[in-house]
Amino acid sequence: RNLKIFGPTQKAAMIETSKSFAKDFMRKNNIPTADFQVFNSAAVALEYLQKAKFPLVIKADGLASGKGVFICRKKDEADEAIKEVMLDGKFGQSGERVVIEEFLSGQEMTFMAVCDGKRVFPLATSMDYKKVLEDDKGPNTGGMGAISPAPQISKDLFNQIMKTIIQPTISGLKFENKEYKGLLYAGLMITREGPKGLEFNARFGDPETQVVLMRLKSDLVDILEGSADENLFDIVADWDENVSGCVVLAARGYPQKFAKGQKIQGLERAKSLGVEVFHAGTAVGKDGPVSAGGRVLNVCAAAPTLKEAMDKIYDGISFITFDDMTFRRDIGWSRK
Repeated sequence: RNLKIFGPTQKAAMIETSKSFAKDFMRKNNIPTADFQVFNSAAVALEYLQKAKFPLVIKADGLASGKGVFICRKKDEADEAIKEVMLDGKFGQSGERVVIEEFLSGQEMTFMAVCDGKRVFPLATSMDYKKVLEDDKGPNTGGMGAISPAPQISKDLFNQIMKTIIQPTISGLKFENKEYKGLLYAGLMITREGPKGLEFNARFGDPETQVVLMRLKSDLVDILEGSADENLFDIVADWDENVSGCVVLAARGYPQKFAKGQKIQGLERAKSLGVEVFHAGTAVGKDGPVSAGGRVLNVCAAAPTLKEAMDKIYDGISFITFDDMTFRRDIGWSRK
């Protein structure tokens, strides 16, 4: 039908839809990542945990809305994760297979790049905050906030990520006849040994995209068309030097059970302070917007310094209300 398509094929998108495929792929292509094993049987996985070294990480193989990763510091936590995922079927078919991998210490960051099958066009870096509570505590979420650029990035680290992770991923997929066109999201851990791959997504990340695109001065459509046309060679981008941030306003109880239909107020007053408010889990109610999901709103801003950006965001948040609203108050703080 001669349509311009931005995005990978179903086969190439397996880099996201199957954690075991992604881990095997990284091992096969010498892409640095945590040591791991894959299990199709809960009994075998539980037996493995008897002699495993803790802490470790358990991941549901398939898609789980960002909630299928369990950092287990003790054996009983790991046993419970296997029970939830494989025996209780918390994530359905996505949990029929799990990856158990070593726990990596370091700083997480996000690296997103637009690809045309051969070339890679890196976007500005970012760092997101996965845990639902301050100090990176509580269960994993789809993301409770983000900042851009990633504070740990340097020119040398940028080049190392491109050389050891991003380029080998695109080349490896092409070698397997899974030519990748679209947005490649790499979740990374910056360890003492260097950057290591945690996961891939075959799409823009949320809320990282909000902070990255707030700094993009060029036309995004030109970049997307360059990917679809397999012609990123001629594309250039102009980035704002400002720092950007995002804080997610969520419904209390997320990522488990939470209420919906709560009336949202104060959006216009918040916007008058110069913040951008992006709707996530919202719907149109009788008297205006209401909550309709776990992550409800994204409050974002850009400024010359991170402190200025975050101060503006939290000032804006002070005007926004809905019943059982919750958010992290430490987005933008340095991590341990």
